[in-house]
Amino acid sequence: MELLDAHLIPAVDGVAFGLLLFVVAAGLSLAFGTAGVLNLSHGTLYAIGAYTGAELSDGTWGGLALGLAAGTAAACVAGAGLSAATAPLARRGHLAQALLTFGLALIGGDLLIQFFGADELPVRVPEALDSSVMLLGHRYPAYRLCFIVMAVLLAAFGTWVLTRTRMGAAVRAAADDPQMLAATGHSPRAVHTGVLAAAGALAGAAGVLGAPIIGPGPGTSENVLMLSLVVVVLGGLRSLWATFFAAIAVGEVQTLGVSVAPELAPYLLFAAMAAVLVLRSRFAEPAGAGAGAGHGSEAPGPDPVARLRGLLAGRQAGRAAEGPLPGGNRSVWPARLPGRAAWWQAAPLLVLLVVLISLPALLDAYSISLAGSALALGLLAVSVTVLTGYAGLPTLGQTAPFAVGAYATANLADAGWTVGPVQLVLSALAAAVFAAVVGPAVIRARGTTVLMITLAIGELTGAVVNQLKSVTGGADGLVGFPATQALWGGEGMLEESELYNYALVVAVVAVALTLLVLRSPAGKLLTGTRGAEARMRASGHPVGRYLLVAHICAGALAGVGGSLMVTVQQYLSPADVGFEIAAFALLAVVIGGTTSVIGALLGAGLIVATRDWVAGSWPGHGPLLLGVLFVATVYVLPRGLAGLRGGSGGGPSSDAPRPPDQPPPAPTPSPAGKVSP
Repeated sequence: MELLDAHLIPAVDGVAFGLLLFVVAAGLSLAFGTAGVLNLSHGTLYAIGAYTGAELSDGTWGGLALGLAAGTAAACVAGAGLSAATAPLARRGHLAQALLTFGLALIGGDLLIQFFGADELPVRVPEALDSSVMLLGHRYPAYRLCFIVMAVLLAAFGTWVLTRTRMGAAVRAAADDPQMLAATGHSPRAVHTGVLAAAGALAGAAGVLGAPIIGPGPGTSENVLMLSLVVVVLGGLRSLWATFFAAIAVGEVQTLGVSVAPELAPYLLFAAMAAVLVLRSRFAEPAGAGAGAGHGSEAPGPDPVARLRGLLAGRQAGRAAEGPLPGGNRSVWPARLPGRAAWWQAAPLLVLLVVLISLPALLDAYSISLAGSALALGLLAVSVTVLTGYAGLPTLGQTAPFAVGAYATANLADAGWTVGPVQLVLSALAAAVFAAVVGPAVIRARGTTVLMITLAIGELTGAVVNQLKSVTGGADGLVGFPATQALWGGEGMLEESELYNYALVVAVVAVALTLLVLRSPAGKLLTGTRGAEARMRASGHPVGRYLLVAHICAGALAGVGGSLMVTVQQYLSPADVGFEIAAFALLAVVIGGTTSVIGALLGAGLIVATRDWVAGSWPGHGPLLLGVLFVATVYVLPRGLAGLRGGSGGGPSSDAPRPPDQPPPAPTPSPAGKVSP
């Protein structure tokens, strides 16, 4: 009985917290399951309601009602605006939507802070609710009990509208068969806008009512978004009741779990999220089993066998010197040295290398340090390119092996292992082992499921970083370890120019090896797996093994990037390996072109310059500038910088795979009689 009494209040808090998450997650589920929008700015919609409600709260019922009306309306309008913003991306899939909405979240978060301030706002509730009541012999805040009732009523009303009204029928029809809905005289576009507006209204209302529970302040939107994603993944998109029980479970883990098992609570949510996604992908139809299954594509396209045959035939005719086509036990290395055309194509690469070499003579010490950080982030982005562009596995979790490599280097240095090449090799090995362990959970899934699984892996790694203080330093990070030696017997590198030159040599070697493999027949095998998985499986190719090897190699490359970052910065904090860095790496890939290794490096440089150099002249507005960069990239550079070279798809060659979220267009005859993708 004493144990029950001790945990009663946290258990009731878990119900209140879970109901709050249910209202928010219901809007997120509505946006994704019905409107097809992966909205990473949903937490910002909650924050809009929370800030508005807190600003208008004055301790009266009128203030609460006004705040509820204004916060709900503001988030509703923002949701409708989101519909207009995502409309041009309707045929580009969820990856573009995720990047756009994350950029909008950065912009919205910056604007909210500028308007309401950076401190958490106090919320004044009506006097009648600003008291305690007796609950089974315990005093409990009256507002939270009232919130439970209001959340239940709000959820019941939303369920009734969705399941019992003509409006709800139109919404369900828009998700199941928009063509039939249009035939009945309804506009799918109007329903789409209405759904996103309703999702925003739910988030805004939850923000106003939940402000006394999750107060408005920095970090609120990201926290709410992550927890809502967990709820949606656990509950699925088919049943509101499943979402309801998932939300209650998440709420209990966040409150009762912290009280009962504080050492396990940080891991439970994202571990459960990853487990559910992996199990669903295991029991789903194997990727590529059907004739039209595209690896990573979420929309049907032309016959992938014909596409792969046309791509490889074109590659063989135009570049026969690059080696044999994939298949059989053949060498994975080029048969002959590159010809004149190949050297001409490499000219931009050589120009970039000359510019990078000359930077120490052109920049000040701070800018040189930023350039070194950009090279480290660039290697992380290149690892994302390997997975997203070539293997067709869009990832938001490459910061996990990046973190493994970074913390390995910091601990090696602290233990006296300061020789750079040794640090790089051991860090890459540790990251590769990590990638090999988690790889089987990733390679089975496709499309958005991969994004969510890798996101869960990244967040679990972040939880380990915060909890394993003896190795990572926890939230304080690591600092004060010895500087890296470039070679055996040398002095530790302390000057920015020395660190930059070391980073440049490492990056050049890593990128050269990556390009060598990707442009060899081994790279064609990976390209074939991404473009026509069904044919590859039917031909006897071990597709799963190819993807696992690619995942391990990408993990090792990310580990090298993490090691390089520690060497350049000489400190390491959890923010250096968090979700925001994962999103930046994915943005760098999109900026450069999803299959362009050099483009990923350029994208990383642009991000670092925007975040740390340009924002230096406008202090406090770094997130706003990065958000604008996200949005502009999605709209202006649909194929990245590499796509500007001739519209061949933004890759290093004409046979590069398309982004994993973008359905390929119908094939058209080319002048040579081949199939052009």
